Amino acid sequence: MNLVYADAEGNVFDHPDYLALGRNAEMITEILDEELIPLPEGATLVSLPFTRPVGIDAETGEMKLVPGDYHAVGALLPQGFTRLLLPGYVKSDKSKALPLFGYTAVVWKEDGFYVAARLTDNPYFWNPVNCDVDVLESQVKHLTAKYPENRLYAHLSNCALGYECLTASNTFLQRWEGAVPVSYSCNAGCFGCISEQPDDSGFVAPQTRMNFKPRVDEITEIMLEHLKTPDSIISFGQGCEGEPSTQAALIIPAIKQVREITKMGYININTNAGLTDHIRGIVDAGLDLMRVSTISAIDEHYNAYYKPRAYTLKNVEKSLRYAADKGVITSINYLVFPGVTDREEEIEAMIDFVRRTGLKLIQLRNLNIDPESYLGIIPKAKSELLGMKAMLEIFEEELPDVVLGSYSHTPKFYRSERSVTPVL
Repeated sequence: MNLVYADAEGNVFDHPDYLALGRNAEMITEILDEELIPLPEGATLVSLPFTRPVGIDAETGEMKLVPGDYHAVGALLPQGFTRLLLPGYVKSDKSKALPLFGYTAVVWKEDGFYVAARLTDNPYFWNPVNCDVDVLESQVKHLTAKYPENRLYAHLSNCALGYECLTASNTFLQRWEGAVPVSYSCNAGCFGCISEQPDDSGFVAPQTRMNFKPRVDEITEIMLEHLKTPDSIISFGQGCEGEPSTQAALIIPAIKQVREITKMGYININTNAGLTDHIRGIVDAGLDLMRVSTISAIDEHYNAYYKPRAYTLKNVEKSLRYAADKGVITSINYLVFPGVTDREEEIEAMIDFVRRTGLKLIQLRNLNIDPESYLGIIPKAKSELLGMKAMLEIFEEELPDVVLGSYSHTPKFYRSERSVTPVL
């Protein structure tokens, strides 16, 4: 299990004299064989700037910094895989923040690269390999020409071709889950927001937020184009926008108009669910699926990350309960982080939260953040770290009727026989 590192030019090597280590929050730890899987298709190896790799000297058994001008290496996992450990590193410059990605521990074994991760959903639908760029470009030209006055299609064309957003790409490819962004504002100030960061945050947002208010007809055009098959999903709430429920006055009439024309497919919202009255209106208009973003079921932790404006975690819970009671299939977009999510108090609080709200699915999503910055704003651990692998096993045992996955699914998914680890 050799340590993997990179030189100053970004070339990646394995070190024959050092064994790999991982990190669980601040704690550098050994990596167990049962925590490793082969590097998945669609994963990317990246050098971590401002870091030094840490490993075990194979000769002495001591934990050491790898000598030389080298950087630690991590893997960025595709959807469907849940990170179990961070890479083993220390920062060479503690004043610098790592770019907003979800870094995963990677090692070299005899037959190739391995990562500390678990398969938690079928990765096929979100594997970039399955997005043909030539077909995508053709479809972008087709739909932007068909709707030349629709600013949303113009906006999404940059998301698809510039940012390589797969949800935006699906909108043009007219398959699976597509995007219909609606909001330029937000009722939260998320610490790790990928579309808007204050100038003094130390982070660079990897994409820009939409800067206009769409018309209802622009929204319905995209929805009707996408909802042409029984398994299609069209989703409000994308990484390129703020909180979609702030635009309930647009979403509600759009859903009603679309449902007067077609019953095909499913309408979803990705939301923080803090505006309970707005969520109720959207649910009543004909919503089918709702995914709620959360990082914790503990108020202090939730507030430190989301910085909610005029709402609380209790509002989120009320929104989820209302939607579930109205027949909406609800899930959480659970932002998980080794050494935090697997704390005993976090696990207990989340199990209680899931039971109270009637969730059908926990979507495990690797938190894209600079570890030191994140750990500096959240409460300190109050109990034992159980490990991500153990946490997933506890969820399976304590929540047998709740699916562990990585992305939104149509209702037939819940009616079919499905194991937690899918057969690919």
